[in-house]
Amino acid sequence: MPRLIDCGILRVGTGWVMRTSRLAVLVLGTMTLAGAASVTRASADPYDYPWCAQGPSLGYPGECAYRTYQQCQASVSGRYLACGENPRFLFREPPPPPPRRHHRRHRTVYPD
Repeated sequence: MPRLIDCGILRVGTGWVMRTSRLAVLVLGTMTLAGAASVTRASADPYDYPWCAQGPSLGYPGECAYRTYQQCQASVSGRYLACGENPRFLFREPPPPPPRRHHRRHRTVYPD
């Protein structure tokens, strides 16, 4: 049976391998938790563009990424798609009015 040689890298019986693996698990766990904490929910584009490329392969309402009809037409050219208006853009709720600022009006009273 070959004899194990202590060369400073792997020492059998001293627990060096076990300490190193615990440290590796601790570092990996910390990195995993930090990565998971920094992940945010994937969100759609916050702006709904008014024109959508629509077709059977895109679903409904389609690929709504165009500000102008001409942009949409250029994108769908040569594809089995058409341009249509974005229903989310057309029927969205109007933004709330800005809050009213109440100004106190002071009346100037003149003595008689």
